Amino acid sequence: QVQLVESGGGLVQPGGSLRLSCAASGSIFSINAAGWYRQAPGKQRELVAAITSGGATDYADSVKGRFTISRDNAKNTVYLQMNSLKPEDTAVYYCNAGVVDNTYYVNDYWGQGTQVTVSS
Repeated sequence: QVQLVESGGGLVQPGGSLRLSCAASGSIFSINAAGWYRQAPGKQRELVAAITSGGATDYADSVKGRFTISRDNAKNTVYLQMNSLKPEDTAVYYCNAGVVDNTYYVNDYWGQGTQVTVSS
């Protein structure tokens, strides 16, 4: 069974940094495209950053220049480096990925979410 497990969230002061990790576990062959989403209280879930299987990236305007998405294919892990954090970045962050299992079947998975709180 495939799972996406996120880690790295927490409480940070404005201007600080956090690095989120999303590790895929189970009977995995590879990860296709992946993305990080976030959902703040009372708001819709929004795409923050995305990365293709080839490493091309895209970002929401609100995080461009501050966040960096990357991947380590050998570890089946996707990262989100968040710098210059602002209070408005406070949200639950979710990882999403298309995962190829060891039977070469592709399915879409979500992580359980990790809380990021930016506050002084």
